[in-house]
Amino acid sequence: MIHWFDGPLAAFGTETTGLDVEEDRIVSAALVIQDTTGGRFRVTRWLVSPGIPVPAGATEIHGLTDDHLQRNGRWPAPVMEELARALAEQCAVRRPVVVMDAPFGLTLLDRELRRHRASSLAGYLGDQPLCVLDPRVLDGHLDRYRKGRRALDALCELYGVELDGTHGAAADAAASLELVRALARRFSARLERLSPAELHTLQAQWHAAQARGMQAWSAKSGVPQTADPAWPLRPELPAAA
Repeated sequence: MIHWFDGPLAAFGTETTGLDVEEDRIVSAALVIQDTTGGRFRVTRWLVSPGIPVPAGATEIHGLTDDHLQRNGRWPAPVMEELARALAEQCAVRRPVVVMDAPFGLTLLDRELRRHRASSLAGYLGDQPLCVLDPRVLDGHLDRYRKGRRALDALCELYGVELDGTHGAAADAAASLELVRALARRFSARLERLSPAELHTLQAQWHAAQARGMQAWSAKSGVPQTADPAWPLRPELPAAA
């Protein structure tokens, strides 16, 4: 019997100008597809000239400079449409999409589509159901009492997944995909009877619970923070009056 975590998966990853989904921009993106465990990766890459300066701190992480992006990147509008259509294609063939920290990556893409295409991610997906697997949410629920970081590098080390040190969108997406396979194998007794679609629904509940827990913990620590419970996409902020 072939379990879903040994079958076809895709993964979406981005590199950005920062961590603000409402204001920051995508500078590179990648879609990685693997048909079976251990199979060849099919990788599509995009490079974007974002139209705003890339902060030095962001360049230190992904290595993409203003000069390089201006010389080699494409205008955002056609790239965002290609990204949205690529994700819609995965949904159309019912291929689950791995997105590490989905509320960040998918929300940022949605805001870029609104900015450059006067549309939204939902507008491109149409009636195709989105099926997302988020390693951070899955690990946070399945091993909830473990202490320590749940960033991509920490999870890859924990689950024995190789992570390319270049920190590019394609490398991170491929590692996230392998991470879901490794995580699902470790917790197969709890996951093998669930379909990816069922897991998508459950992750929305799990993420909301994790957000509430994080908010309660931060309040007790004396540094209150607001954690958004929405997953895999944050709602659009209301327009200012």
